[in-house]
Amino acid sequence: MTNTHMVNNLLNFVSEAGLLKRVKRSGWWVVGIKDPESVADHSFRCAVIAYALAKMERVAPYKCVMMALFNDIHEARINDLHKMGHRYIDFPKAEKAAFAEQMKNLPRDISKELTDLHNQRFKQNTKDAIIARDADILECLIQAKEYQAYGYLSAKNFQKKAPEHLKTKSAKSLWKAAKNWDANKWWLKLAKFER
Repeated sequence: MTNTHMVNNLLNFVSEAGLLKRVKRSGWWVVGIKDPESVADHSFRCAVIAYALAKMERVAPYKCVMMALFNDIHEARINDLHKMGHRYIDFPKAEKAAFAEQMKNLPRDISKELTDLHNQRFKQNTKDAIIARDADILECLIQAKEYQAYGYLSAKNFQKKAPEHLKTKSAKSLWKAAKNWDANKWWLKLAKFER
């Protein structure tokens, strides 16, 4: 592969990743949120949460953050599908196919690393993968809590089953604290009101 070809393939991948800024998280449409956060928004905060959880769990954060950051990269090609849609479509199979095709034209070292992390995340057989999955779940729970605070009361329904899937002590602890947390309090303390 020529250097120019490799650079173009990387630029194409970066551009494709940019599509995630416009792909909306479809599960929120069910509760009436017309303009929910994008997959890129979700992925960024998943990575932040993965970093924090890794530190809390005393695990090196790199793999956790990378798994969280690239977890939904396939959605640039196949979109986000809410859980009701998963009932009718074999979405994991489509995810794997899209991801494999995305990796095909990347430089071998990048493709290998991302594929190894993707497989590890899917298998859930390492502490890093468990932390990355917990970060994904926790991000959705916090987003539901925020939407609820913004007046979308049905977002509370998203907070019922998901906590059962948290595995790390740290994620469970954060969610326990978040249940009684006011999502608006932090910024109210920073807002300066003048006469």
